[in-house]
Amino acid sequence: MKKILLAFDSSHFSEGAFEFARELNERKRILLTGIFLPQVDYANLWSYSGGGINGPLYIPAEEVKVAEVDVEEGEKNVERFESLCRKNGIEYRVHKDFTDFAMPGLKKETRFADLLIIGSEAFYDNLGKGDPNDYLKDALHGVECPVIVVPEKFDFPKSNILAYDGSESSVYAIKQFAYLLPELTENATILVYSKENEETLFPEEENIEELAARHFPDLTLSRLDASLDKFFNKWLLDRKSAILISGSFGRSAISRLFHKSFVSDIIKNHRMPVFITHHK
Repeated sequence: MKKILLAFDSSHFSEGAFEFARELNERKRILLTGIFLPQVDYANLWSYSGGGINGPLYIPAEEVKVAEVDVEEGEKNVERFESLCRKNGIEYRVHKDFTDFAMPGLKKETRFADLLIIGSEAFYDNLGKGDPNDYLKDALHGVECPVIVVPEKFDFPKSNILAYDGSESSVYAIKQFAYLLPELTENATILVYSKENEETLFPEEENIEELAARHFPDLTLSRLDASLDKFFNKWLLDRKSAILISGSFGRSAISRLFHKSFVSDIIKNHRMPVFITHHK
């Protein structure tokens, strides 16, 4: 049985995130822990100096401006979570903190969990004017388990897209997905590789094929010309009922195709669930 965290801010209940967890429980029973966070003025949070892609954000809790929270609405969402868990036969726990800055607490919770699920609409709700990709990196900094970001409306995955660039991070993400969600590995799977130069071969093609094919029996390897990156979103939209598996955001060969024009936009535009994990 896996322990899965489902994170909400106190005034928003992500139906999509809960539905993803429910579907996982249908396939193999889980322990689902609802984490209810306070509403935070993220515009102020991300404006602190030293944040962004050049380094992590360490901000004392007392310096963070916390927006007023509708505690009554938060309690209703907790009740809804509990009711849905009971209705669907899901073993659950509730952790809530409506008044204090709880992001550090959420990151600590991930140390003791297998997976974190968050809703993409709520995730960007307080984005303000920040860069979505930088915001995503900062928000996930220090998270100690893989994350799935889920749109409100989606088809539960019947296919997998493995984003691969030969890096340790991309291979680690593929392995973590297979280990954590073996119930999805029978899906049709495309391992996608892109390179910014003229190389035609996959890096370590034999090795990655040997590994991936052991976990994903219906596997296809596909190389995309990086010059086609402007058409990649269209290609992605043709992948029905899919989930994207991605390593941490880095500056590898895959970055131009899968960096801002890919992972960040996929989440921002709520197109499909995205599995993200980090290799430290």
